[in-house]
Amino acid sequence: ITAIAVPANAVFGVIAALLLTRPKLPGRTLLGVIIDLPLALSPVVVGLALILVWGRRGWFGEWAIDHGFQVIFALPGMVMATIIVSLPFVVRELVPVLKELGTEQQQAAATLGASDLQIFWRIVLPAVRHGLAYGVVLTTARALGEYGAVAVVSGKIAGRTETLTLRVEERFQAFDLVAAYTASIVLALLAVVTVAAMRLLNREKH
Repeated sequence: ITAIAVPANAVFGVIAALLLTRPKLPGRTLLGVIIDLPLALSPVVVGLALILVWGRRGWFGEWAIDHGFQVIFALPGMVMATIIVSLPFVVRELVPVLKELGTEQQQAAATLGASDLQIFWRIVLPAVRHGLAYGVVLTTARALGEYGAVAVVSGKIAGRTETLTLRVEERFQAFDLVAAYTASIVLALLAVVTVAAMRLLNREKH
């Protein structure tokens, strides 16, 4: 789930940050509110919203099931929940960097005949690479530790729709403390690696 959610949010984050730094873009404020919404909502609410949309009696749930595509209590719903709750991190790391970068270099490159793709790869991406990397690390940490939204949409089906965090709870409730603490140690080690990566990137940024 993390392997899917993090790249998806990295791509979306770059696109959204570029849009949010365009002052004349219609709907820029609304886009910013939507991106920040997961920070204000409980993850459980996100999970319930996904059930409202993709559940068997949801807006698109019946259509999806009729076409052989199950979202809720399956991997797609868990991926969606993780993407939504970790949505803001890349965007919020890139927006200040892009504002500081300005548009002068991009306008100069366009005047010299550079295409939009060339401007992005040669000017924008090198300038925001540290912010992007930091946002990706934050997104990874959030995705690895997500519990509430995923717990709602997964149904906690043992051996089928369990993430590592759900596995810890399931084993603990079953009084299998060895398995519960082993999984917890793995999560703790992943957290240590994430924090170390964040500190390293912070040092490089400054």
